[in-house]
Amino acid sequence: MPARFVTYSTDQGSGYGLYTEQGIIDLSARHGARWPTLRQVIEADALQRLADEAAGLQPDIAPGTFRFEIPIPSPEKLICVGVNFPDRNEEYKDGQVAPSNPSLFIRFPRSFTGHGQPLIRPPESPQLDYEGEIVIVIGKGGRRIPESEALDHIAALTLCNEGTIRDWVRHAKFNVTQGKNFDRTGSIGPWLVPFIDEEQLADIQLTTRVNGEVRQQDRTSRMIFSFRKIINYISTFTTLVPGDVIVTGTPTGAGARFDPPIWLKPGDVVEVEAEGIGTLRNTIEDEA
Repeated sequence: MPARFVTYSTDQGSGYGLYTEQGIIDLSARHGARWPTLRQVIEADALQRLADEAAGLQPDIAPGTFRFEIPIPSPEKLICVGVNFPDRNEEYKDGQVAPSNPSLFIRFPRSFTGHGQPLIRPPESPQLDYEGEIVIVIGKGGRRIPESEALDHIAALTLCNEGTIRDWVRHAKFNVTQGKNFDRTGSIGPWLVPFIDEEQLADIQLTTRVNGEVRQQDRTSRMIFSFRKIINYISTFTTLVPGDVIVTGTPTGAGARFDPPIWLKPGDVVEVEAEGIGTLRNTIEDEA
């Protein structure tokens, strides 16, 4: 079982630690003065060191007494890749072959919530949709990173439900920012799994289920833009720094593609699962 680093909150505050089935080994209590969040741990290249030091320790925080938060609480950048699976590209029915460069957009941390917490459907629209995706977290920063070196810049992996308010992504001609950034419409987590080698990403299955029904399923080997290409391309125009979060694209099968569309509603349960990473689970609630 790989190490699973979580950011958590309790009634007493927030912190980070190692998740086990018996609870959380509280690393922030031991190392928080030096590294206040997992972002600083990653910047220090200390994930594996902390995992090794925690071996044999008993959990400090019992199950049911904490909430999962997004693993990197304040990333400098949170960049999402648009169309990145062949069948997803064909959904647009515009006659275009797969694009030569990835489509990108930005999300704000406040638009995400943690594992086990509800996604929030806003009163402005009922068209809350799901998009299961794999997330890479940058460990070593850089600019104009060659594809041959790109994977050396990954610190960890996690999952995302890149929830979208569909009608709001069509409010303007050239952007999707509005529909992608309603507060707490998406989720990231449950945890960070340290990235060790390419086999963790090369050909793993990604699945999204709604109320137990498989809606999305594909393999990373079929991605239009590889993880190497994504890092290379993004770092061409902006300097990547430790803790940056890159959401790498969703397979076909989102609710908008059904006829008629099937939007998420209160009481639904959405699960995003990937081999070797885990399962991100959220319910749906209306905004109070």
